[in-house]
Amino acid sequence: MKISVKKVDALRREISFEVPKERVARKLDEVFNDVVKHVTIKGFRQGKAPRKMVEASHGAFARDEMMKKLIPEVYQEGIIQEKMDPIDFPSIDQVEMTEDGLKFRATFDIRPEVEVKDYKGIKISKKSAVVSDEEVSKSVDFFKKGRGLDENAPLDDAFAKTLGFPSLEELKTAVKRNLEFDKERQNRQEIETQLIDALIKSCKLDVPQSLVERQLSGRVEEFSRRLKTYGVKEDDVAKKTEESLKDLKEASAKDVKTFLILHKIAEIEKIDAAQNENLSAKVMEFLLKEAKLEEAK
Repeated sequence: MKISVKKVDALRREISFEVPKERVARKLDEVFNDVVKHVTIKGFRQGKAPRKMVEASHGAFARDEMMKKLIPEVYQEGIIQEKMDPIDFPSIDQVEMTEDGLKFRATFDIRPEVEVKDYKGIKISKKSAVVSDEEVSKSVDFFKKGRGLDENAPLDDAFAKTLGFPSLEELKTAVKRNLEFDKERQNRQEIETQLIDALIKSCKLDVPQSLVERQLSGRVEEFSRRLKTYGVKEDDVAKKTEESLKDLKEASAKDVKTFLILHKIAEIEKIDAAQNENLSAKVMEFLLKEAKLEEAK
C-alpha cells in the first residue's frame, strides 16, 4: 500500500492512499462470499447460486460494500502508520477503482497542541445578587400594569389574590425569590464568560476548522429555528442568518477553543467524567473553585 501525506496548514492533513489490486480482490472475495450465502436467485436454493451469476446481479452492490469496509480499514492503518491523531471524522473523496487497485484521499484535522497556563487563581468580578425593595416594588407594579389595572389601584392582599397568592407579603416574597434566582443565573453566566475569556487569552492553540464548521452548522440551525419561533418569514430568516454569519462563526470558534482548553485542563488535572456527566462542566466547577472572586463595585 502506498501512502502520501500533504500538510495543508498547521492542522489540516491530506493522505492519499493507493491500495494494491491483490488486497482489493481479497476484500471483494470476502464480500461476495457473504453475499452468496444470503442472496436468492431463481432456480437455486439460497446460498447455492454460482458466483458468476451472483456477480452479474449483485456486482455493483458488492463493490460498494467492499469499499465501505476497505476504506475505513486502510484509513485506520494509515493514521497509525503516520502516527497522526485526527480530531474528527475524515472527509473521503477522489475514490477511484483502477486496474492497479483502489485510490482515495482522506482529509482531516489533527488534534492541536494546547498550551495552557495561569488557569488557577483567575481574577473574577462577581456582581451582587441582593434584590432591593425598590426592585421588588417595580416588578409588582409591572404585574399590576400587565393586568390593566388603574395606576391608583392599591397593591394589597386583594390584588395579590388575583395572582394566586394569599397575601401581598407572600407575593413580594415570591417575586424577590425569582429576582434573586435570575440575578444568580445571570451572574453565573457573566462569571463563566470572564473565566473563558481569560483562558482563551492566556492559552495558545490552533483551531481545527472542521470542528468550527460543525459547530457553526449547529449554531446556524439553532439561530434560524429561533427566528422562526418568533414568527419571522422564511425569506427574512435566510437574510438575517446570512447577516449574522460572521458573528456566528466567531462564536463557534470560541466554542471550539473553550472545549479544547477545558479538556486539556481535565487531562492535566486528571478530572474524569462519568457516563452521564459533562466533562467541560466539571472542569468549570474546578476552575471556579480555584478562581479569585472579587465583589464588583
